[in-house]
Amino acid sequence: MDTPTLITIIAAIVALIIGYIIATVISKTVQKNKVAEILKKAEADGEIVKEKKMLQAKEKFIQLKSEHDKSVHEKNKGIADTENRLKQKEQSLTSKSEDYKKKEAEIENIKKDVLDQKDIFEKRRQDIEKLHVRHVQQLEALANLNKEDAKAQLVEALKAEAKTNALGYIQEIMEEAKLNANKEAKKIVLQTIQRVGVEASVENAITVFNIESDEIKGRIIGREGRNIRALEAATGVEIIIDDTPEAIVLSCFDPVKREIARLALHQLVMDGRIHPARIEEVVEKVKKQIEEEIMEIGKRTTIDLGIHGLHSDLIRHVGKMRYRSSYGQNLLQHSREVANLCGIMAAEIGLNPKIAKRAGLLHDIGKVPDGESEMPHAIYGMKLAEKYKEKPEICNAIGAHHDEVEMTSLYAPIIQVCDAISGARPGARREMTENYIKRIKELESLALEYPGVLKSYAIQAGRELRVLVESDKVTDAESDALAFTISNRIQTEMTYPGQVKVTVIRERRSVAVAK
Repeated sequence: MDTPTLITIIAAIVALIIGYIIATVISKTVQKNKVAEILKKAEADGEIVKEKKMLQAKEKFIQLKSEHDKSVHEKNKGIADTENRLKQKEQSLTSKSEDYKKKEAEIENIKKDVLDQKDIFEKRRQDIEKLHVRHVQQLEALANLNKEDAKAQLVEALKAEAKTNALGYIQEIMEEAKLNANKEAKKIVLQTIQRVGVEASVENAITVFNIESDEIKGRIIGREGRNIRALEAATGVEIIIDDTPEAIVLSCFDPVKREIARLALHQLVMDGRIHPARIEEVVEKVKKQIEEEIMEIGKRTTIDLGIHGLHSDLIRHVGKMRYRSSYGQNLLQHSREVANLCGIMAAEIGLNPKIAKRAGLLHDIGKVPDGESEMPHAIYGMKLAEKYKEKPEICNAIGAHHDEVEMTSLYAPIIQVCDAISGARPGARREMTENYIKRIKELESLALEYPGVLKSYAIQAGRELRVLVESDKVTDAESDALAFTISNRIQTEMTYPGQVKVTVIRERRSVAVAK
């Protein structure tokens, strides 16, 4: 490379370096100027913010001061009002004190006057007694009778007058009793009808299907359980197959479904062909048979009770009651029992026994609805009877037998009483042994809590409580009060069917031995 070229290159490089240095210096100078400007601007803004904050603080101070002054003013005003009220009360008390002193002076004057009047009154009383004695002596002298004889004559006259008035009152009471005899007799018949005894209830939530051998269990279950699943789906019944020999348990709260499952299983086992298609066919066939049987049961029931002209749908509901139970009591048997009781009672009190029987048979028809119903069974049954044009008194008796609606005829209380008679008799409805024993013990313990009670016995399935008391500790009046108190406690504290009769027995025995 030539020397001039090298010098040119070096000069260019030096020029670049110098230019870079100058540019850097200029850039730093500009940056310093900008920073100074920013600082000045920030200081100016800070001064402005500071002034604003100062103004705000002054305003806040002025506001707080005014509020404080206002509060102080209100407190001063309240204190002044209080002082005024105290002054007024003080003035009032001062005036009352002066009035009290005046009244005390008046009372003292009145006391003096009373004492003076008392002395005058005592003198006058003595004078009147002397005059009375003098007048009595004069009357005795005129009438030739002394005081005792006059009293005896007056008593005899009053006795005769009282006897005459009493005979008149007795005659009026007898006439009124004759007028009300028929009405009172109806009430007595309703209240005193005897309970009836039929068969006792049993548990009925399952059905046991007997088979000849345990080999049939495998065929009923099917491959991978398809047969038993198909059977449960078609019938709605839970089928329990366990180690119980020669037995299959059908579990369902609906007795109709259990009966359908039982009959379907019987036909499948007898036929031998058990598969899902055959199961559905048999179940449908059995359902039709059950429907026919339900209609037949309903018709036979109405014929037995002498009830005619009942709508076919109501007859079907009556037949369905054969497969329904309430507290373990068969619903159809309960309804037949109520119908017979209603007919007898209606005939006794002069009502139409056919209408009473009809209402008694249909009173629980709301317990067998075709679908789900949220209404109480009495209201649903009343609506069903109205739908099929039953008489108004029958519809009202159905709806009112649990007091859901108001009673409008005498048939309604008859249905209510007969329903209670059928359901409350011993053995009619299921009651667990433990609950029964517990209720009996609670009855007896309740009576033993009272002083003077010697022993207590719950009899007639807990429907009567007999309490023996000590004669030297409990009087006859206290025995009556004790029976009333115990019956009230039983009514408020315990739950029981029907009614509980409380009998308090007080007996005194005096024993002496002759030797």
